[in-house]
Amino acid sequence: MIAVVVVLVLIALAGFMVMGGYNRLVALDQAANQAFADIDVQLKQRQDLIPNLVETVKGYAAHEKGTFEAVTAARTAAASATSVDQKVQAEGLLGAALGRLVAVAEAYPELKADRSFVQLQGELSDIENKLAAARRFFNNAVSEFNAVRRQFPTVLFAGAFGFAADRAFFGVGETERAAMTAAAPQVKFGT
Repeated sequence: MIAVVVVLVLIALAGFMVMGGYNRLVALDQAANQAFADIDVQLKQRQDLIPNLVETVKGYAAHEKGTFEAVTAARTAAASATSVDQKVQAEGLLGAALGRLVAVAEAYPELKADRSFVQLQGELSDIENKLAAARRFFNNAVSEFNAVRRQFPTVLFAGAFGFAADRAFFGVGETERAAMTAAAPQVKFGT
């Protein structure tokens, strides 16, 4: 009789552990989904701002057609990306194209002084800051989910409940990383 009670208590304990682990995974998965939705909002705002920025620069630098076409194509690719990996790659290309657009703008002092361009550039900078914060929040949520998914005893049943794989982080794409590295300022002191 005592053995039966002990077995029932152990089964109940295991059931509570599985239920608690499953609920924790669901909550963390939902937090990661919410964080990704926040990134999507910032990306959409950036994509909506780009046509205005391009048109403003076009007014001063009409002969930079290739740059404008690259920004437009990158924006279209970014808007149609759906998965984390696709968004990382597309946003990397868009970031690089925007960097080239800003570089074109730097060559035109009258454009840099244009009030609408300065306002658009400020809005873009603000969105980039919010996007960086949203990426950090998402990557933190993904990190926590991945860690709990791999912990014992959750790792024993996570796959059975549809949590078999780690979630992907939203990092800086290779293209954007290369563009940031190439655009890094050189500081030299003395002779």
